[in-house]
Amino acid sequence: MSSDYNPPSDPLDVIHSDHEILIVNKPAGLLSVPGKGPHLADCLIARVQEAFPQALLIHRLDRDTSGVMVFALTPHAQRHIGLQFEKRYTKKTYVARVWGKLEPKTGTVDLPLIVDWENRPLQKVCHETGKSAQTDWRVLRSDSVESRVRLMPKTGRSHQLRVHMLSLGHPILGDPFYATGEALNYPRLMLHSEELRLRHPDGGEGVRYRAKAPF
Repeated sequence: MSSDYNPPSDPLDVIHSDHEILIVNKPAGLLSVPGKGPHLADCLIARVQEAFPQALLIHRLDRDTSGVMVFALTPHAQRHIGLQFEKRYTKKTYVARVWGKLEPKTGTVDLPLIVDWENRPLQKVCHETGKSAQTDWRVLRSDSVESRVRLMPKTGRSHQLRVHMLSLGHPILGDPFYATGEALNYPRLMLHSEELRLRHPDGGEGVRYRAKAPF
């Protein structure tokens, strides 16, 4: 990963900002936070802080995943929304293109996950030591080659959606870690965080923010 990091130069895509929070649409290929070493310093939080110096991190998306991310603009907002993520009050919806015809049309994957130590940063299913992880899926459309699905994670484990789709035999297209053969031959990971629902830290009103999938 260290040698082939060529982050996109897209300008910052701000979906919403107010006195407490900032919502941005993260491009695929950009780290959420800096990696180890100066060559991995360019990341979304650094770009956000150039425009909003007071911005604080709350959560992350994988480098290869695009879509909606929330940043706090006050310590109060960081605590308030961080707690919502911790208690699973936030609702996240992703769109993905996966290999093959996924059937049935809806379902839930309930498989515990843990880091695959010998193959880090890969994750794997492990019923002995894994942490509980659940993902609901709904097929939007499909053919013999691929399926477009909506994914609604109930937990927020590392690589959860990628490993859960793989466990069904339908890896996410373009996944550099888990896809193989023809499923790998795509210009990017076909996974996008489409919608985030949370309670606004000023007053607790339910709000939702969306960014259309670019694929």
